[in-house]
Amino acid sequence: MRLSIIIPALNEANNIRRTLLPLQALRQEGHEIILCDGGSEDDTKRQAQTLVDKLLDAPRGRAHQMNAGAAVATGDLLLFLHADTLLPDNAAQAIAAAADGTRPCWGRFDVRLSGRQPLLRLVEWMMNQRSRITGIATGDQGMFIQRTLFHQIGGFPPLALMEDITLSRTLKRHAAPICLRAKVTTSSRRWEEQGIASTIFLMWRMRLAYFFGACPQRLAHAYQREQQRRV
Repeated sequence: MRLSIIIPALNEANNIRRTLLPLQALRQEGHEIILCDGGSEDDTKRQAQTLVDKLLDAPRGRAHQMNAGAAVATGDLLLFLHADTLLPDNAAQAIAAAADGTRPCWGRFDVRLSGRQPLLRLVEWMMNQRSRITGIATGDQGMFIQRTLFHQIGGFPPLALMEDITLSRTLKRHAAPICLRAKVTTSSRRWEEQGIASTIFLMWRMRLAYFFGACPQRLAHAYQREQQRRV
């Protein structure tokens, strides 16, 4: 089993080497790393160029960037990783052990938030439990999908927000997700900068609105306005 690790990035110069350096061992094992840049105005691409197998320019937006990476990927499984998220050391082995090849395969890792505040432990526990109960994975959890299945369903929908949730809903029609106990570590910066309680409220408000049919584009604009208001 060979992985294609696809990382969408936009102005991630402060994080990108921290994410890519631990992945070099996987490159040595034959897995590939694809960075899809959405028009960074900082040093992201220069810092990443020697640490990836393919460096792409793609239309801005995570869905567009991840689809661009998937289009040139050659691995058996696609692993979509945020630019501020670290894989566990045993990531490839954990996926290989769970993906037995007898059925369509997709899933995600448990998540750990990088900060030390005790309330963040509750947040990550809630994220992992919610995902197990609903069968919905999010980008923060490091989603992995069999490449043939990904292309069969048409990839990520071209949405400005909730593309991961929409993809999960489609994938659930083919197979239940593999929910690995191994943990990715994702940055808690948005929680700490915006406030933990207010971030929880904002994210659940957005998801509830989406559940009741709100347009993802309008939700994305509302989310951006809220983020700007808090700065």
